[in-house]
Amino acid sequence: MSADQHLVFRGGRVMAFVPVAVFLAFCVVFFVVFKTFDMTALAAGGVVALLVGALFAKPYAAYWSAVTRGIGSSTAVTIVMMLFCVGLMSALIKETNVSGGFVWLAELLGVSGGTFTLFTFVAVCIISMSTASSIGTMFTAFPIFYPAGVLLGAEPAFLAAAIISGAIFGDNVAPISDTTVISSSTQTFRRKSGTADIAGVVRSRARFAFTAAGISAVGFFMLGSSGRSSDSAHSQELLEQASDPLALVMLIPVALMLTVALLTRDIFKAVTVGLVAGIVTGLASGLLTLEGIIGVTDGAPTGFLISGVSGMLSVIALVVTVFGIMGVLTAAGILDWLVSALTRSRLSRTPRGAEFAIGIGISGTTLLFGGVNSAAMLTFGPVADEIGARVDLHPYRRAVVMDCFAMGIASIVPVLSAYLFIGAQLTTGIKGVPALATTEIFVAMLYPLVLTVVMVVAAATGWGRRFEGAEGTELKRPERTPALV
Repeated sequence: MSADQHLVFRGGRVMAFVPVAVFLAFCVVFFVVFKTFDMTALAAGGVVALLVGALFAKPYAAYWSAVTRGIGSSTAVTIVMMLFCVGLMSALIKETNVSGGFVWLAELLGVSGGTFTLFTFVAVCIISMSTASSIGTMFTAFPIFYPAGVLLGAEPAFLAAAIISGAIFGDNVAPISDTTVISSSTQTFRRKSGTADIAGVVRSRARFAFTAAGISAVGFFMLGSSGRSSDSAHSQELLEQASDPLALVMLIPVALMLTVALLTRDIFKAVTVGLVAGIVTGLASGLLTLEGIIGVTDGAPTGFLISGVSGMLSVIALVVTVFGIMGVLTAAGILDWLVSALTRSRLSRTPRGAEFAIGIGISGTTLLFGGVNSAAMLTFGPVADEIGARVDLHPYRRAVVMDCFAMGIASIVPVLSAYLFIGAQLTTGIKGVPALATTEIFVAMLYPLVLTVVMVVAAATGWGRRFEGAEGTELKRPERTPALV
């Protein structure tokens, strides 16, 4: 027998969930009680969860062997290296202040009211796609767009929701986002080696994400005006201070990176091209200095290369701890039991049912993790992989269904959502504009709400559904007979 088959728990199989319960408790404490969002705190919760879980395992050494096997899995290592690489590109875009270019455009076009809300949604979508960081984009966009937009007649709740929705959209479709990396890397081909390539997943996901974004854009335009504006001189001053037309030139390396990612389906090659083009463009335009790349100030290392790596350390620490917990659940037979239970259910016996099972499962997991969809997908990804593979769903389709449902309504429940907690917090303390409650923002969160409807329709009708054929090819119909799928 292999080492992982010897892992049992005092009190029975249910005690294998102790690490999960402790980790979820940390999520609730930080998100609901303290109303704060911090990946390092969650990673600390994961470490504590592993330590507590070990007390109930026997033999003790087998427990930690299971933890290290989970952390050392090829999927975990691949995700870690991808996150380091995409962190560099994200830091480069932030260093060159691409958001300032969109502020300049808003000022140039003279937009206000619902038009400003629509403009903000589109701008934040592009910024988030460029940085691949939904939370980072929110911290950048709120101080710039929210006060100026309210003063220019935008409806506060819809403006705030447009910023958060744009941040989620970018995270949803960006090839270099952690959620894209995780959703792709957890879905394995059955008829060839390897996991779903990121470019293929992004291409498959685009139709659903852009459909939801288009509908949301119309909604933000129609509902995003307060019908009044005040202190226009102050709003113009805010816009002028944040304006930087030259920053739009940094969209060139972003476009190159996206093109290479889609053509080569190699995220490492795409990031390399993006970094080289970005450094050259940044230096040539004066938006980037040599010290902005790497340097030392007062004995401390500086530059986007440093911040790009350090900025991902907390996310990577979370990945490591979650994969450690997954190793325990795997060794204890929990994942096999869960997959078997789900696949034996009537719901999972058809491709349509399997997609709804994945959607329901990832939505519930996302709720438990307080809207932190990266952690939710790390946890539920292997389960979605097995459920979808049993009915021959293509890895791209599995990743798309899981990611889009995780980005839907489950990520914005007012009493649990990290997105809404952060968004509400970022509306406070600004002179002349209202602070918002999470419930006020929730009803205006068009993109996640529409995306959920789009995915329900896609699962029910089979829109975009693909099956895995020989050598991982995409098929519109399964090769096996309907009775088997």
